[in-house]
Amino acid sequence: MAFKGSAGKSSTGASMSKYDVEVEKRLQALESKAHEECSTGGGGDVAALEAKLDKVIKVLHSVADFDL
Repeated sequence: MAFKGSAGKSSTGASMSKYDVEVEKRLQALESKAHEECSTGGGGDVAALEAKLDKVIKVLHSVADFDL
């Protein structure tokens, strides 16, 4: 006994189950939050990341002949 889901429609017009509708809602919320953080400069501290990478490179140089 199969039946077609009718909880919602996708942007292409395809039927979506209740689960699909909930997942799409959560995904849109996460994407919205990510876009807000990127637009407000909340993407992280690049200088701090560079400093950490420099430390890793120094350790690699001290352990082995590591060239970039």
